[in-house]
Amino acid sequence: MFAVSFVTRTTSCRFELCVSLLPHYGSHHQPQLASLFSYSPFRESRSTFFLISHFSRFRFVWLRNQIDMAAASVTGDSYEEALAALSSLITKRSRADKSNKGDRFELVFDYLKLLDLEEDILKMKVIHVAGTKGKGSTCAFTESILRSYGFRTGLFTSPHLIDVRERFRLDGKDISEEKFLVYFWWCYNRLKERTNEEIPMPTYFRFLALLAFKIFAAEEVDAAILEVGLGGKFDATNAVQKPVVCGISSLGYDHMEILGDTLGKIAGEKAGIFKPGVPAFTVPQPDEAMRVLEEKASELDVNLEGVQPLTARQLSGQKLGLDGEHQYLNARLAVSLASTWLQQIGNLEVPTLTQMSILPEKFIKGLATTSLQGRAQVVPDQFIETRTSGDLVFYLDGAHSPESMDVCAKWFSLAVKGDNKSERSEHLVNGSCHGKCSGEENCQQILLFNCMSVRDPNLLLPHLRNTCANYGVHFKKALFVPNMSVYHKVGTTADLPEDDPHVDLSWQLTLQKVWERLVHNEREGEDSESIKSEVFTSLPMAIKWLRDSVHESSSATRFQVLVTGSLHLVVPVRSSTNMEEDRVFPTVHSTVFKESESLEGKCDKIEGYDFNQGVNYPKLLRSMLTTGFQASNLGEAIDIVNQMLEWRLADEATVAEEENESVRCKIFLGFTSNLVSSGVRETIRYLVQHHMVSDLFTCFL
Repeated sequence: MFAVSFVTRTTSCRFELCVSLLPHYGSHHQPQLASLFSYSPFRESRSTFFLISHFSRFRFVWLRNQIDMAAASVTGDSYEEALAALSSLITKRSRADKSNKGDRFELVFDYLKLLDLEEDILKMKVIHVAGTKGKGSTCAFTESILRSYGFRTGLFTSPHLIDVRERFRLDGKDISEEKFLVYFWWCYNRLKERTNEEIPMPTYFRFLALLAFKIFAAEEVDAAILEVGLGGKFDATNAVQKPVVCGISSLGYDHMEILGDTLGKIAGEKAGIFKPGVPAFTVPQPDEAMRVLEEKASELDVNLEGVQPLTARQLSGQKLGLDGEHQYLNARLAVSLASTWLQQIGNLEVPTLTQMSILPEKFIKGLATTSLQGRAQVVPDQFIETRTSGDLVFYLDGAHSPESMDVCAKWFSLAVKGDNKSERSEHLVNGSCHGKCSGEENCQQILLFNCMSVRDPNLLLPHLRNTCANYGVHFKKALFVPNMSVYHKVGTTADLPEDDPHVDLSWQLTLQKVWERLVHNEREGEDSESIKSEVFTSLPMAIKWLRDSVHESSSATRFQVLVTGSLHLVVPVRSSTNMEEDRVFPTVHSTVFKESESLEGKCDKIEGYDFNQGVNYPKLLRSMLTTGFQASNLGEAIDIVNQMLEWRLADEATVAEEENESVRCKIFLGFTSNLVSSGVRETIRYLVQHHMVSDLFTCFL
């Protein structure tokens, strides 16, 4: 397989830039790569370079104006290699199975010692948050408030939606790829060297928590906000022995196979994050859960204080950055956590806030600018043609527990009720204003659902349906789809995968049966079409059906689609609706083995893996945002490179005239010994004979 890359014209550090864009293949291969990069044009020319080479682990690397050269020299391995190493830490046992030595909680402290993080974690100013639902939102609100005061923040949350780097946020942004690789390999390699049979490699989440500690220590954050992954008492984040303040968000039934089958047992696990003398806050809880929290707090001399939801008056009329009535409670918890941290650590004159205090301006700013993917988002589908009389709006919420499903259903019901009574804005109808929705008969509510098999649909779906029904909202149709294992653009019909009859849909059929049992008695006697449900083999096929339904609608109907049950369902739907995201290709694609690809010039065929199946290469290069892509079709890649070369030469010529100097643009063809033995020598000869390359080199890897 071939990879094509380009490096933009720069006035310095060309050699280091090239090194940063290509992976090392381990220390025993670095001498050969070093000789490759010592090739003088890489060091001396100010031209734009194109490189065609055979590097099986090459990936997208985003160009930045300034590249961390320390990162380039340390990382070596590519992002895919890091993800593969991380995936090796995933165990195939159920989470309730404690047979593995690596599950012992006390091992976390051994790992901290192996990573020399013991002192760092003692100095870290931590806000620690546990709970069943709302803890992610609470952490996001808290982090945003502290940033509004100018503090450097680190936020560790889970799960990630598309990229594991989402779990580590520095100053409100996902950690950069360069920094992630530096810290990842530092931790991973050190643990690999120092672990043994008694202290094995940490499991997946535990490693990520350790990585968060390393990142936050190295980046010298002022505040580290840690969201508990599971439970509290034995969670890896509970290695923090002296946090500044702790929070417990709303509790409910979830992960009962691990945490216990009663609210009291679950509360006991969550209260495991309480530390002696460290203040803690919680929201209103069921009596059984609150009683346990208070008992645990009393045992540890913890001042546990309950909070009530914020009011509009306290926000001075501002809206929260996260939608939904339940967020006013999460925001209030965040206010208490942030104000306590500021009073104890921030060295600022922060007033003591009572339950009814009007919030300071910076608190309001932080709450209003908070963002969190996949929670209570309303997203219009921008791919619906503006000439279409109807429109398609997605309501996204990754609820996956009975309690969060209630909250989601209430939010959706109120949102669509308000939508149906209000003027249609340009935002909601994709740039074409159709006036006022003439009544609920012109709006159809549709459910797009999937959940993981460890969830109980007999709990989730009744909570969803009953709450919606209480608000007078009834779904016209329910669609059930499998989660997408990889990110896939579904912006156009051309992107649709084939309808694979071999996809295992047994779980989706189970969900459908549960749903149909629920709605059968409710609407008995109505037109069967009104309660119809359907299982699709893929998410793109379901979205295509929705778009076709809008186009085929005889009236100006708004299709209001609730997408819920799993964050892994919400994210690809969010991406599929946005034209802007279609301009920049994502970094995650399915890996497809291509048995053969035709090459130009009557050359032999080549086998290989295409990591970016279906990528629009011309659009990719025109964007000038990415530095590389893999192509199993070398002929197509060469055509695109030649076209790009002409554009770049024209740009360089303009610069040359202005600077009164000549500028040359080169294409370097690199190949390896295994490529030659694979019958690609004719391709190489073809490229040279047709003057498609200026220089030729080889490296034997």
